[in-house]
Amino acid sequence: MAIKSYKPTTPSRRKMTVTDYTQLSKVDPEKSLLEPVKKNAGRNSYGRITVRHRGGGNRKKYRVIDFKRDKDNMTATVQTLEYDPNRSAFIALVQYEDGEKRYIIAPNDLKVGDKIQSGAEADIKPGNALLLSDIPVGTFIHNIELYPGKGAQLVRSAGNTAQLMGKEGSYVLVRLPSGEMRKIPSNCKASIGQVSNIDHENVNFGKAGRVRNMGWRPTVRGSVMNPCDHPHGGGEGKAPVGRPGPVTPWGKPALGYKTRKTHNRTDKFIVKRRNGK
Repeated sequence: MAIKSYKPTTPSRRKMTVTDYTQLSKVDPEKSLLEPVKKNAGRNSYGRITVRHRGGGNRKKYRVIDFKRDKDNMTATVQTLEYDPNRSAFIALVQYEDGEKRYIIAPNDLKVGDKIQSGAEADIKPGNALLLSDIPVGTFIHNIELYPGKGAQLVRSAGNTAQLMGKEGSYVLVRLPSGEMRKIPSNCKASIGQVSNIDHENVNFGKAGRVRNMGWRPTVRGSVMNPCDHPHGGGEGKAPVGRPGPVTPWGKPALGYKTRKTHNRTDKFIVKRRNGK
């Protein structure tokens, strides 16, 4: 999918680019697979803001995605390729031989009319889902389960892909997009291919309004606040941070501070971390 730019008719148009959606199907989403999305503006169940700078944005409905791919050994035909406002990847509406319709994450190069399948009988081609034990070493995969039957949790965003590097016992070795090498149970499922919308990372929003439409509110730098509002605030003119490193509004280290538990129960599955250690 290509990137589309415009003539600089306004200052915001000059740098703005958008994804070219001409290859997507111009149809309404499948109504039976839509659910309402309740806005919470970054607030938790107590009404307290736990994620800042959220609120507003266009209204949208959730598309129910089949992350489990548990309808084995039955062929499905791709009906449409659609835009999903809830994720960066495109989605595909597929219809099985028994008439059931489901949405899946669309892999790159999937087209309307293609046949896909899940299960041990499926071929190694984009869109098919198999157990990791049935996938050849070296294959590029996405939509990877961490626990058998739970549904895909890894490698689901636009343009991402992982590679199956080896098999040992009841585990397979997978290289994730971050560079991390991780052992995953071989009876977990994954889909073949790379996630669609590869050029998503190259889109330039161009103006603040497009970000507001996505539900992101403005961010204010701590250095322009008062000292009662942020540790970086206060001072005459442009004052430095005044600390060994930048911190959050609550005084915790920011920008690169590792927050993962040092003795996590899943550490034993990580063969090589993303930073190469």
